[in-house]
Amino acid sequence: MVAARIARLSRLRQISSANSVVGRRRPSSANDAEAKPGVLIIVQNLPVPFDRRVWLECQALTEVGYQVSVICPKGRGEPTESVLDGVTLYKYRQYEAGTSKFAFLAEYGYSFLATLWLTGKAWRRNRFQVLQACNPPDIFWPIALAMRPLGVRFVFDHHDLCPELFQSRFGDSHPALLRALLVLERCTHRSAHHVIATNDSYRKVALTRGRKAEADVTVVRSGPDPGRLSPGTPDPEARRGREHLVVYLGVMGPQDGVDLAVRAADYVVHELGRTDISFTLIGSGGSLAGLVALRDELGLTDYVEFTGRLPDADLARILSTATVGLCPDPKNPLNDVSTMNKTMEYMAFEVPVVAFDLVETRVSAGDAALYAVPNEVPEFARLIVELVDDQQRRTSMGKLGRKRVTEQLSWGYQRERYVDVYDKLTQRDRSSVAAVARGV
Repeated sequence: MVAARIARLSRLRQISSANSVVGRRRPSSANDAEAKPGVLIIVQNLPVPFDRRVWLECQALTEVGYQVSVICPKGRGEPTESVLDGVTLYKYRQYEAGTSKFAFLAEYGYSFLATLWLTGKAWRRNRFQVLQACNPPDIFWPIALAMRPLGVRFVFDHHDLCPELFQSRFGDSHPALLRALLVLERCTHRSAHHVIATNDSYRKVALTRGRKAEADVTVVRSGPDPGRLSPGTPDPEARRGREHLVVYLGVMGPQDGVDLAVRAADYVVHELGRTDISFTLIGSGGSLAGLVALRDELGLTDYVEFTGRLPDADLARILSTATVGLCPDPKNPLNDVSTMNKTMEYMAFEVPVVAFDLVETRVSAGDAALYAVPNEVPEFARLIVELVDDQQRRTSMGKLGRKRVTEQLSWGYQRERYVDVYDKLTQRDRSSVAAVARGV
């Protein structure tokens, strides 16, 4: 089935050759400037626009005249196809077989086939010039190779280190699978015309394990949009009858440490005797059911609320009310070198952060966070209480965090670097596009 599908895509080469300009410089003209180059973005682990980074990328491209399509899994109740803010979304039903290594193989195989089918559909409707694959997993490079004869360039947007992700979940007990993941990662890097790394740690991986040239790797950090994410009026009801609200925002998978946040809440309530603090944990993922069971087992039902994914308005209301934001990501081979979006989203809302001491978390938060010894729950809990009891320090850290976002880390500083990658790959002159738009 896969071979047949790829072969069918390859047979479209002759049909589309007249429309393909990627990789060949042509004289610029008004007609070229008016044309909207097509981009297809592939995401497997989150729906769009729930994936904030990918949605900001989509908006950045559409705003400068690219025609963007996305293939991703469906969220609950979402249509299989829609157009949102000019972005065409092709979605397939999520398949989650569990959290074992074999379940991941089944899930990824299903996702690959669904993505391959929708890639053909997207190609028939819009002869896109660039395909961007976001990981995890590192499995979509064969689709990019199949599209290469059609003139399609491949951008790898490196969100996670899949070998380290596997190690963080399963340790070193399966060296053959770990080697296979390293091979897939290398194939993805080597197949890509350009790699977008989310931080300098990932850039080093692209240059070493991926063997990419420095000119073919661009760091584009996952920065929030401070215009959209900013503190508003607190909502006392969000505290659920208590004086303070501590918040977690993010994915709830095995490596995300949300279980440590629940255990920290247990320590705060039952060991430190603090009954004036409510905990709200926002998000979803494969570990959610187990986390709810852990909360109930620890007798925290009245203190810890799981909301699932929330609309932007509810999210802003809760973060505008929060006293402290939690980054409980444990130290492991993946988390230590990964940038956590939630850290900067707390900072955008002037919420001070408590985190474990990880390399890239310090790069993001600086002095806007307090850092516990990695994976030490009692110290993590004590730092929560320390911040709750020091309003002046919280205010100072919150304003410092907001300043870091607005002056250093925001998407506005990353956006141009991201769009630049596409302009170079498509040999597109944005000044010509702007001139046509103005009627010059």
